Amino acid sequence: MEPIIRLRENGPLLIQMPVKIVDHLGNEFPIPAGKPAVALCRCGQSANKPFCDGSHKQCGFQAAQTAPATPDPSAPPPL
Repeated sequence: MEPIIRLRENGPLLIQMPVKIVDHLGNEFPIPAGKPAVALCRCGQSANKPFCDGSHKQCGFQAAQTAPATPDPSAPPPL
């Protein structure tokens, strides 16, 4: 299964498992067994970096980026 990374509006990066998260030295962060996903901090305020601890709610973090819409292959071509 290919991991999926979802950007939560004004929140963390949510990564579906299975995934390994390693630091700059190659050491693996422990992830509790049986978790369907892990949330990584985007706001920089988490006391549990790289994981999200909900601090984005208190610091007013704003990030609502969206990916470009995928064209509908059944739609007629633009004029």
